[in-house]
Amino acid sequence: MIEAIGLVKKYGDHIAVDHLNFTVEKGQILGFLGPNGAGKSTTMNMLTGYISATEGTILVNGYDMLEEPELAKRSIGYLPEQPPVYPDMTVTEYLRFVTELKKVPRGARGEEVERVIEKTGLGEMRGRLIKHLSKGYRQRVGIAQALVGNPEVIILDEPTVGLDPKQIIEIRELMKDLAKEHTVLLSSHIMQEISAVCDHIMIIRRGKLVLSGTPEELQLQADQGETLELEACGSKEQVMAVLDRIKGICEVSEAAAEQDDCYAVHIKSTEEIRKDIFFAMAEAKLPILKLVRHTKTLEDIFLEATADTPEEEETAPDSVTTEEKENVNPEAAPGEEEIEEKEVSGE
Repeated sequence: MIEAIGLVKKYGDHIAVDHLNFTVEKGQILGFLGPNGAGKSTTMNMLTGYISATEGTILVNGYDMLEEPELAKRSIGYLPEQPPVYPDMTVTEYLRFVTELKKVPRGARGEEVERVIEKTGLGEMRGRLIKHLSKGYRQRVGIAQALVGNPEVIILDEPTVGLDPKQIIEIRELMKDLAKEHTVLLSSHIMQEISAVCDHIMIIRRGKLVLSGTPEELQLQADQGETLELEACGSKEQVMAVLDRIKGICEVSEAAAEQDDCYAVHIKSTEEIRKDIFFAMAEAKLPILKLVRHTKTLEDIFLEATADTPEEEETAPDSVTTEEKENVNPEAAPGEEEIEEKEVSGE
C-alpha cells in the first residue's frame, strides 16, 4: 500500500532522511518511531507529497508520488502533529469545508460529513466551535478530516501528544478501529503506545532505518537481553568456582558489591538458572545477599537502537537541528488559507 525506495531528503549539506526503504502492507498498522529530530516528520511530509524527496521513489496504492501526484494524494488521509483546523468554525462547518477541498461530489458531502463524525465519535460536538473543544476532541476532528474521502491510507503524526491518559486510550481504540478498513502509518516516539496498537514497528535514527520487526520479535530481542545480578559472601575465586559448575551460563561480568566481604557479578544465561545458583551457593556455604533478575523493556531496545555513538556526537551539527529542519509546516494562523488548505487536502 505504501512503498518507499531509497528515500533521501537533504537540506543543504544536512541529510534529514538517508536512503530509507520500507513497505506498509494493506490493512497493517505500522509504528514509525524515532527520537526527536530523527526524520519522522520529514518522511511523513514526503509520503504525503507535502515536500519533495531529494532522491528516491514513493508509491502509494500503486501510484508514483512524482509521476501521478493527484492519484497518490487522493489515497492518503493525513493528520499532522498540529491538527490543521480552523478554530472559529464549528465541527460540522469545518468538515464540510474539508469535503469541498477534497472534491467530494456535492450531493454526497452531507453524508460524508455524517460518516466521519460517527466514525470519530464527534456527534455531541458537531455544533461546537473547534476552539472550545478539548485537545482530545480537536485530535478527533483532525482524524475526521483525514478520513474524509475514505482514503486507503491514513498517516497520523504523534496523534496522542499532549493528551491525558483517558484521551490516549480513546484515541488508541479509534486507531485500532481504523485499521479494519484502512492501512495506518502511526508516528510516535513512545514505544508503549506503538506496541499497544501496531502490528509492525520501524525505528529510525538520524534518518536511517536501524530496527524493524513485529512487537513480538522486538519483545523476544528484549527478553534475550535478560541478566541476573548476583552478590554472594565470598571471594572472587570462590564465587567464580561455583558459577563455573553451573550449566547454561554464557557470560559473567564483574559488578559493584555492596559489602567488602562479598563479590558481585552480572550473569547472562540461555535458560532459567536461579534455582541452580541458590543450591550451588548454599552447598559451597556462600550466602547470597542479592539475586535480582533484570529484563530489558521495549523502551531499552528503543534507546539502544537510537543512541548516538561518540563519533556521531562529535560530528552532530550545532547550528541548525534536524527538528528545526523538519518544521517545514508550522501551525498556520486561521487566515493563512494557502498553507492550511494544503495541509487539509494533502496537496
